[in-house]
Amino acid sequence: MMTTPQEALQKFWGYASFRSKQLEIITSVLNGKDTFALLPTGGGKSLCYQIPAVIKEGITLVISPLLSLMKDQVVQLEKRGIKALHIPGGIKYQELDVLLDNCIFGNYKLLYLSPERLQNELVLARLKQMNINLLAIDEAHCISQWGHDFRPAYRNIQAFREQFQEIPCIALTATATAAVQQDIITQLALKEVTTFRDSFKRKNLANKVLYEESKQQRIVQLFKQHPGSGIVYVRSRKSAQYFAQFLNEYGISAHFYHGGLGNGERQERFAAWSQNKTQVMVATSAFGMGIDKADVQTVIHVELPESLESYFQEAGRAGRNGQQATSVILFNNSDKDRLTNQFLKVLPSVSFVKKVYKKLNSYFQISYGEGEHETFRFDFTEFCKTYDFNTLLTYNALQLLDRNSVLLLSQEFYRRATLQFSVSAINLTYYLIRNPGIDSIVKSLLRTYSGIYDNAITIDHALIAKKAGVPLVKIHQTLLQLHKDDVAVYEHSHADTAITFLVQREDDLVINRISKAITAQNTRKVDQVKSMLRYIETPVCRSKQLLAYFEEHQQEACGICDICQKKLKTKAPRALEDQILHYLNQGACSSKTLLEVLKIKREEDLLSSLKLLLMQKKIKITPSNLYQRI
Repeated sequence: MMTTPQEALQKFWGYASFRSKQLEIITSVLNGKDTFALLPTGGGKSLCYQIPAVIKEGITLVISPLLSLMKDQVVQLEKRGIKALHIPGGIKYQELDVLLDNCIFGNYKLLYLSPERLQNELVLARLKQMNINLLAIDEAHCISQWGHDFRPAYRNIQAFREQFQEIPCIALTATATAAVQQDIITQLALKEVTTFRDSFKRKNLANKVLYEESKQQRIVQLFKQHPGSGIVYVRSRKSAQYFAQFLNEYGISAHFYHGGLGNGERQERFAAWSQNKTQVMVATSAFGMGIDKADVQTVIHVELPESLESYFQEAGRAGRNGQQATSVILFNNSDKDRLTNQFLKVLPSVSFVKKVYKKLNSYFQISYGEGEHETFRFDFTEFCKTYDFNTLLTYNALQLLDRNSVLLLSQEFYRRATLQFSVSAINLTYYLIRNPGIDSIVKSLLRTYSGIYDNAITIDHALIAKKAGVPLVKIHQTLLQLHKDDVAVYEHSHADTAITFLVQREDDLVINRISKAITAQNTRKVDQVKSMLRYIETPVCRSKQLLAYFEEHQQEACGICDICQKKLKTKAPRALEDQILHYLNQGACSSKTLLEVLKIKREEDLLSSLKLLLMQKKIKITPSNLYQRI
């Protein structure tokens, strides 16, 4: 057992010293105090609970929002000889039971869970049997409704803490204003909390905002100029695919990444990018939180981010190795209008939220006083068509209902389907010989579902995709082909949205209770968008602006952002003009004398400054062609 944080750091991580604030935070945790750690992206937040986990008896419970992040951290810990476990999504009850038993009896040091797991009765029962020494809340801003990435599932932590009040807690985040910090402390019920905050200043990261009509060519130029690893953030899946294809056509290796890809595809693409086999990842916001890749050199936002919080976090994924890095926002006038249209003109009013809530109840035929804890899957687009609702406005209304615990909203592709083969086994064999590309799928179906020749069997697309080793979308396409070729009867319906009502239907009463919160959240969104627009329009050092937004004062300009670079370019001629005026105080002289005395390398620079001074009537030319100060 390690006796000091320094010994644990050296043995398991091979580092000789801690980064700024890390040791102070770790000491607070080891002393059993509730702790709040506000460290910038790349500031080493994970060590602040991993080191105590190694030192203390028992197991540290880590609540984290992303399965990919949890898996990555567990892999890294195991490489260092530290026993850690994460609970993946979609596992069966029996598998979950075994994993949790392993935590109880297997001498594990860290257990990673999603906040949704805290509602599972089996999980809670097993956690009560564990010797939990610390509760670590990663990405803690997700618990605050004023945070940029609010996730209602994080509110499950409140109820959990009530059952485990004796366990100390550490909350960690990289982006939180003073209001969000206070909300986190309140929501987590942190007692006598010790708060640590490191400077958000990133000396090696140049934040730039560039006006650009032709964004495609500028992106190519930037990645040719900076050939290291990069991320391009876009707003839609379509844009992700377009820009990835465009970069590949110009010889820059790129993958696209978004929530619509299967888990296997996402993992393969992330692995290729993280190992630098692919230079650029073009991604929606589904990509990025918790990325542990230090050598990202360039981050580009093709469209304006919705808030400075989200921009700061995404930009901060560049230059985590301390090397010079760049974050660029590309914008033009249409982007300003688009940002307003996407986020402000589609903010649902209280009355519209009330209308959507009532129509949801009608759509699912829920009677007054009923519906609590019932789940419904449906086609979101079809629902909007039924009531002539604007899709974006309606989606935002559902999100507000989700944020305020009226319902749980999940975007998922769900397909209910039955299949029955309508040909004999021998004819199916002949069919597969003529269509060899689908034999793995058909064989998986036959092995999984007995009686599929005799009856229409309900099938699980995801299960067949996993067994056949093919993408999920390929299953649906193949079954459609079988149906078209009269080989099988394939009946299916689909849904892309699921909601679970958390309260019984009370119509106006339900919405009236949350009306003030809805108004406040809409106001917060307006403020965030306006702050983003001010950031791109204000000719002040980008670093100064960002730090000021997070209540940190920076005395000097960064010197490397686009604003500072522009000033540096115009500063040199002004300095030369001042030198000229200072020398002319001694009397009139020729341009040749000025060139020699002031040691000016380029005559063009001198002539340019002299013309400017003449225009400003600060100097004049004498009859003998000498320059004289007025």
